[in-house]
This record gives sequence, C-alpha cells and structure tokens, in this order.
Amino acid sequence: MIRVAVVDDEQLVRSGLKLILGAAPDIEVVACCDGVDAVDRVREVRPDVLLLDIRMPEVDGLTVLRQVGALTAPPAVAMLTTFDAGRHIDDALRSGAVGLLMKNTAPEQLVHAVRVLAAGGRILAPEAVGPVIEGYLAAGRETGAADRTGALTDRERQVLALVGAGLSNREIARELRLSHGTVKDHVSSVLSKLGGVNRVQAAVLADRAGLIDGAP
Repeated sequence: MIRVAVVDDEQLVRSGLKLILGAAPDIEVVACCDGVDAVDRVREVRPDVLLLDIRMPEVDGLTVLRQVGALTAPPAVAMLTTFDAGRHIDDALRSGAVGLLMKNTAPEQLVHAVRVLAAGGRILAPEAVGPVIEGYLAAGRETGAADRTGALTDRERQVLALVGAGLSNREIARELRLSHGTVKDHVSSVLSKLGGVNRVQAAVLADRAGLIDGAP
C-alpha cells in the first residue's frame, strides 16, 4: 500500500485529492493538512509520497519541502500548482522535489503519478516542461558567461561591468579615474578576450556573469 500525505491550504483541494487517491486500491491517504502542520504530520505518519502545494499563505511549500528533506528517510515530494510557477519550479527541483503536478491533473494521471513517485521515479507536468528547460538554459548561459569573463583581469572586469551598466568610455574613465585612451585600450582588450564580441554582446555577458550588480 502506497502511503500518501496531501498538504494544501485549501480544504476543498485536500478533500478532492483524498477522494481521488483513496479510490485506488493500492493507495492510502494517511494525512491531509496545511503548511503549518505539514512537517509534524509527515514526521508522524511517514508517508511514501508527499503532494505539496507550492504556494501557501502562512508556511509556503518551498519551506516545507526543505524542512521535510532534512528528515530521516523523507518521502518523495511532488509540488502542486495551478499557475506558471516560473522561478518556483526551479527552486523546488533544486530543493529536492522529484515531481511537479498541476492541481487540475486528471484523476487517472494523478494516481499514475503517485505510483511512479512511490517507485522512485520522477513526474513533470507538461505545463512545467517549458519553464524547466528555460531555467536550465539560463543556468548554462550564466555559467558560460562566468567562464568567459574569468579570463579577464580585475581591471578589465571593472571596465566590463561599467560597459554593461551602459556607461560610455568617457564616463568609465571618469568613474575609474583613468585616461580616455587607457579605457579605450581596456575595452578593446575585453572585447577581444571575450571572442571578438561587440559592445552590446559584452554588456549581455556582463549581466549574465553577475558583474553589473557589483560595478563600482
């Protein structure tokens, strides 16, 4: 028997999920609660699978996810959502969730998802595929940008950061108290080391590498 806990701030949602899952011959819903009581209930009933609302008003799902993940032998956790969670999806997967489901998932698909999770598999709703891919690609771009800017000297990174912030060579010269010619040479060196990019492309790289926030 697969033991399932459902955590959601809406009583109607909890009741609906319990009704659907409880109709399956191999699934037992052993707990239903909101985020406030979630960790205590999980610790008490030790479910195999936890269906967890990603956004709740008092204690949000990501907080519960991290706390549950710190327990001994934690359950497989799938996050529940009704909207394009964007950044929350990435945070949830990085924090240990092994699934993401829409609350309007068809009953038979929900039961199938619980069985897959209990067997050690992963579940990702079709609506979440796009945000996950975008997050993965963005992380790759940021890593690549950091690698490319890592070859620059400290001064060149300063110059690049100011290029990314939209300053002209003369403004950069005033900011760093350098001559205009020196700044021009630095900019040329930066663009060359970054692979012959233009100024706009260099600004994008500066942003992706996280240099702009730390600009002088």
